[in-house]
Amino acid sequence: MNAILQSLSNIEQFCCYFKELPAVELRNGKTAGRRTYHTRSQGDNNVSLVEEFRKTLCALWQGSQTAFSPESLFYVVWKIMPNFRGYQQQDAHEFMRYLLDHLHLELQGGFNGVSRSAILQENSTLSASNKCCINGASTVVTAIFGGILQNEVNCLICGTESRKFDPFLDLSLDIPSQFRSKRSKNQENGPVCSLRDCLRSFTDLEELDETELYMCHKCKKKQKSTKKFWIQKLPKVLCLHLKRFHWTAYLRNKVDTYVEFPLRGLDMKCYLLEPENSGPESCLYDLAAVVVHHGSGVGSGHYTAYATHEGRWFHFN
Repeated sequence: MNAILQSLSNIEQFCCYFKELPAVELRNGKTAGRRTYHTRSQGDNNVSLVEEFRKTLCALWQGSQTAFSPESLFYVVWKIMPNFRGYQQQDAHEFMRYLLDHLHLELQGGFNGVSRSAILQENSTLSASNKCCINGASTVVTAIFGGILQNEVNCLICGTESRKFDPFLDLSLDIPSQFRSKRSKNQENGPVCSLRDCLRSFTDLEELDETELYMCHKCKKKQKSTKKFWIQKLPKVLCLHLKRFHWTAYLRNKVDTYVEFPLRGLDMKCYLLEPENSGPESCLYDLAAVVVHHGSGVGSGHYTAYATHEGRWFHFN
């Protein structure tokens, strides 16, 4: 939770949007001025993830506290995301997805009669060309993290091509199997895996296996086919997830392959569906934050985050 909150709080445009939202007063007159303690059993349905996220970001950046415990936000997470209840180990990427999805849904719905997407429309820098909505209206979540994939499937029997567009908030990349044994940069055996190799493997033409036969409308039955992803629209902030947990029928293990990535200027142009329609700058990405899983196990370990602020890197542990 800390690694994800610290990373998101260092995405400036995203963080500033929440810090500038008006406060929503949730407490009624009786409890005003008194600190309220929550337990899981309390029937308090009037909770706002957006409001607790806003308060957490404001507290992190006000500079007067040496430490801050986001207990109210933690309580709301338990309240609205049942799979994160209890104290078992959880996955940081999964938490980030749930957090962003729920923030998006609440911002779409407005809160206490004030539609927060209305506030977003006034912020003209974000409202331009935000067609990549997960569902319904655009919010700050889709305006910053939202992109669009084109999924192209070709029937190998009759050649029929089917295309569909899928919105995304992040891309989950496999680490290609030929690099699996290389655990450090200086290890002798073979080339180093780069982020480009992972992206190439994601966008390469792939033949679907027998378990994933495609229902061809022309042949009117399931057929062998190929699949290819193109990026139709890049997001403002590109979130990439390296799939480091490998599952087989009997075994689950961590893929600890060394993956090299640039700190500046990751060029995404070659993965675009229509590269000629985008300017040279719009495809270049500089690194803003990294979330790292430490430990060799799948069900345990520790997450830390690295993030950049005003040109300096910080390690949040």
